[in-house]
Amino acid sequence: MADELIFYTNPMSRGRIARWMLEETGVPYKTEIMTFGGTMKSPEYLAVNPMGKVPAVRHGKTVVTECAAICAYLADAFPEADLAPTPDERGSYYRWMFFTAGPLEAAATNKALGFETPPDKARMAGYGRFADVMNTLEHAVSTTPYVAGDRFTAADVYVGSHIGWGLGFGTIEKRQAFVDYLGRVTDRPAHKRAVAIDDEAMKIAQ
Repeated sequence: MADELIFYTNPMSRGRIARWMLEETGVPYKTEIMTFGGTMKSPEYLAVNPMGKVPAVRHGKTVVTECAAICAYLADAFPEADLAPTPDERGSYYRWMFFTAGPLEAAATNKALGFETPPDKARMAGYGRFADVMNTLEHAVSTTPYVAGDRFTAADVYVGSHIGWGLGFGTIEKRQAFVDYLGRVTDRPAHKRAVAIDDEAMKIAQ
């Protein structure tokens, strides 16, 4: 019997990234909707994720948190979905997935909070300047059709999700390269299923 896959999430969270990834794998999973300030902070869930945040997945005895890690784990756990490149082709796959988890997320969060790195302190910030991040991201989505090459991978779930949110909330610049890339990666049945599931879940989630 296959190990049970449990997905802890809230539809008004980064859990939407993991939901999309789960739908791309095509494997069955059980969803546990967690509430902000409620079940997310319960002793039971803190045993899963001490941060008291979602998403998280439990696959048999394995627990994974952090969206980039969840995407990478699921791609490896379910190779039949063909969502990870071969090991010798993973340079861009890891590079852009973790660039997004690090510099892009930090730069976008600071922009949303109204914080701008002082020019004389840019070397102290992991991402340097916001403009550097935007130019690098444009390079990532323009060199090849997908960030890891010519085919869709788990990295596109993660990078595409961040670009989608950034364009929607104004935390990344609306460049044509970002708009075009987002259109490519979200025009997929799994993405549409994930959005529909989470939109329905929002009716009851807190």
